[in-house]
Amino acid sequence: MRVKIVCVGGGPAGLYVAILLKRQNPAHDITVHERDPEGSTYGWGVTYWRCFLDKLQAHDAATARAIEDASVRWSDGVAHVEGLTTRHQGDEGFGIGRHRLLDLLADRARRLGVRLEFDSEITEPPAGADLVVAADGVRSALRTRHAAAFGTRIVPGRNPYVWLGTTKIFDAFTFAFTETEHGWIWVYAYGYSGDHSTCVVECAPETYTGLGLDRASQADGLALLEKLFADVLDGHPLIGRPGAGWQTFRTLTNRTWHHGNLVLLGDAAHTTHYSVGAGTTLALEDAMCLARALHEHAALPEALTAYERRRQAELLPVQSAARHSAQWYENLPRYIHLPPHRMFALLGQRHSPLLPYVPPQLYYGLDKAAGRLEALRRLKRWLGPRVASTLHARSSAHRG
Repeated sequence: MRVKIVCVGGGPAGLYVAILLKRQNPAHDITVHERDPEGSTYGWGVTYWRCFLDKLQAHDAATARAIEDASVRWSDGVAHVEGLTTRHQGDEGFGIGRHRLLDLLADRARRLGVRLEFDSEITEPPAGADLVVAADGVRSALRTRHAAAFGTRIVPGRNPYVWLGTTKIFDAFTFAFTETEHGWIWVYAYGYSGDHSTCVVECAPETYTGLGLDRASQADGLALLEKLFADVLDGHPLIGRPGAGWQTFRTLTNRTWHHGNLVLLGDAAHTTHYSVGAGTTLALEDAMCLARALHEHAALPEALTAYERRRQAELLPVQSAARHSAQWYENLPRYIHLPPHRMFALLGQRHSPLLPYVPPQLYYGLDKAAGRLEALRRLKRWLGPRVASTLHARSSAHRG
């Protein structure tokens, strides 16, 4: 059956769901509306992992090949702490420029017959559409218009952060922690092309104000950060985006993801803390799930309900991991003075709901032992989700 689908938002989620739905039925009338001019995207690079690439391959091999070919990859993680460096081998990771990713998705969508309309702002569901997909980001105009129906809730985070670029090419996912007289400041850095990397700088609020970053011009702020992270930048500059400054992360949730023929996708539906590096991945997985639900259910209400239930359930462990990851950085002094290899090991365990409640040195020892003893591994797998569930229930009851 031919249906008219309007996707609002020309980011990865909106473009990819249009691709998948057009592949399912070439007769569908699909238009993607993007409020900004073509090629004016924000951001630097995005990350993903091999398991996600496999999902892309299963849903649209042509898109998966194009994205992989345009990506850089790494397998190591490096941490720099107080002049010491430790390196750990990990899973294969990938980085791709956001601009390049959007170009590839837009090209694929056009080749399949999707119409792309730029400089086209949609603030209310257009008449005549059978399905309207709100993929217009965390500040979604469509979701905001019906915020009461969606049950939107936004919780601000604690630590200020800023997204930057650099011409320094990092060959591993890199963490660097620098102590100042006002507290610790740190950077996450990863390559995404042959000539640029992403740098996300974060610190506690008192460090942010103590260093004067709240009052500095962009140029002065970048100069200070270049000085603080000179050891890892090797003389390369940090690059800011005009008009983009420091902010605090906002965790957005919605009680329901659909209202009539309007459905939420990606950051319009949910956000997860940037320290888990999963925002774009989760948005594209939303697209996969929505396309699957629309294929499996002929009636739109049943399809949207199935999509919402499936994705909300799938996101629970990711959202839990993101909350604990953010809290790990907010409690950095608890871990930073451990020997670097131990600190880095606990950095890798920051998603654990147990870690905040066990002394760091003890947790490190138990984790090492669990790696050797199957009984302890089973206990950790059994106990972790139960602690997370209990804490989530207490948090929900407190908020209510």
